[in-house]
Amino acid sequence: MTDSASSSDKTPSFEMTWGSSTSSGYCSDEESDSEFEQYFTARTSFFPKTRKTPVTASVKKDEQTDSGKQEWTAADVQQKVKEYNAQINSNLFMNINKDGSYTGFIKVQFKLARPVSVPAPKKGSQDAGERRSSGVKRRTSFYLPKDASKHLHISSRTSAREVIEALLKKFTVVDNPGKFALFERSERHDQVYVRKLSDDERPLRLRLCAGPNEKILSFVLKENETGDVNWHAFSMPELKNFLRILQREEEEHVKQIVQRYALARTKMQEALAGSTPG
Repeated sequence: MTDSASSSDKTPSFEMTWGSSTSSGYCSDEESDSEFEQYFTARTSFFPKTRKTPVTASVKKDEQTDSGKQEWTAADVQQKVKEYNAQINSNLFMNINKDGSYTGFIKVQFKLARPVSVPAPKKGSQDAGERRSSGVKRRTSFYLPKDASKHLHISSRTSAREVIEALLKKFTVVDNPGKFALFERSERHDQVYVRKLSDDERPLRLRLCAGPNEKILSFVLKENETGDVNWHAFSMPELKNFLRILQREEEEHVKQIVQRYALARTKMQEALAGSTPG
C-alpha cells in the first residue's frame, strides 16, 4: 500500500477501493419521455414501512469525543498506530507520514432511505443533442443497495464533510452533499449507539482511537435528518417524481379501502338473504 496523503491541510488526497458494487436489479419507473429525470427503484413505496430495528440511543459526548479532543505527541501517534496495525488481519494498515500526519482506511456503510441522483447515461441520439443544446441536464435516480459499502484511504486531516464529498464523487452522485451526514455506530452491552459527526471531525482519528473492530466503531452514511424533510433541497424533477409516487400510493390505498368495504357489504347482504324473518 502506497502512502498517498497530502502534506497540505486543505487538499487531502483520497484513494478508494470498492467494498461492494451497486446492484443491477432495478426496475424502471419511467413514465413519460417529457420528464427531465428517470427514476430506477427497487421499492414500491415512497414511505418506508415500519420495521423492527435495534434499540438506539445517543452516545454520551464524554464517552466518544474526549479522545478526539486530546492532543497527541508524535510518540503517541506512533504508539497508537503500532497497536492498531498489530490488530489488523488484512493489509489495511495505517502509515505515519514525515509531516506527522497518518493515513489509513475507513469503511463506510450506506443506509439511505431515499434515492440518489447520478448523471443520465450519455446517448449519441438526436434527442440527446437537442437536450445539450437546450441546456437541460438529465439525471437517473436509484436506490443504493442496503448492503453497499466502500473503503476509503484517507488522511488524519480528512474531515467528515470531505469523506461525504469523496463518497458522492466516487458514485458520481450529483445530489447536494448537505443532504447527507456521516454517523458513527457502536455496540455496547446489547445496545446500539449512533452519533452524528460534525463536519470538521476526523474519522480516521476516531478509527485509530477505537481500533479496527467494527462492533466498537463503524461509519454509516445516512440522510441528514434535521426533523422535517427539507424539500427545497430537491430538484424540480425529483419533487415531481415524489408526487407521482404519492399519487400512486393514494390511489392504491383508496382501492384497498373500497374493496374491503365492498366485501363487507356483500357478506352482510348474503347474511340478510339467508336469514328468516322474526
